[in-house]
Amino acid sequence: MIPVKIKWSHSGLKDFEGCARRYHEVKVLKNYPFQDTVQTRYGKDLHKAAEDYIKDNTPLPEQFAFVQPTLDSLKAKTGRKFVEYEMGLTEDLNPCAFDSENVWVRGIADLIIVNDDNFTARVVDYKTGNDRYPDRDQLILMSLMVFKHFPHIKRVKSALLFVVKKSMVTHEVNAEEQEQLWWRYRERVARLAASHSIGVWNPNQTGLCKNYCPVITCEYNGKHYG
Repeated sequence: MIPVKIKWSHSGLKDFEGCARRYHEVKVLKNYPFQDTVQTRYGKDLHKAAEDYIKDNTPLPEQFAFVQPTLDSLKAKTGRKFVEYEMGLTEDLNPCAFDSENVWVRGIADLIIVNDDNFTARVVDYKTGNDRYPDRDQLILMSLMVFKHFPHIKRVKSALLFVVKKSMVTHEVNAEEQEQLWWRYRERVARLAASHSIGVWNPNQTGLCKNYCPVITCEYNGKHYG
């Protein structure tokens, strides 16, 4: 098997693990370009409004006024604020630019707050969707990347803020846990790399296939055609 150099992110890895066939068609071959929906446009608009409010104190549009108390509490936290912060790491876990030729993993944090006095950081990701199935995996990966981009940090507290549902899911990672957690990701990414190397992308039939998958050439898709 010939090794393949890949680039990955939390969302890409989750897509692959959910269905390799869908990942290949959408992410690799790009046969089905992403199409915005009302929900995704709302999420993008809220993220932009939150970014501008925290960075420049730009007033929130009226439709997002409900999130101001949450954003004010974040602004009041002690530390340097980084909004929509792009992070990249090489395969040997050295920091690099998000779009670097040598990037191995990359991610964008909605908000990072770095407290240089007590060597802690906070990572926040805004969610406009349902809080029924929160994914802490995203928080772990973002925390690990923060340790590499801010190497003096000893502990990272992270949170998924479900702003519409007004709920929050938190996680905490200490610097001593990094090596063990990175190996878990390396094992998962190795399976992704193997699929790239051997060219096998097996479908995974789930309850989402029939109505929510764009890959209409798959036999499990509700709109399948041969």
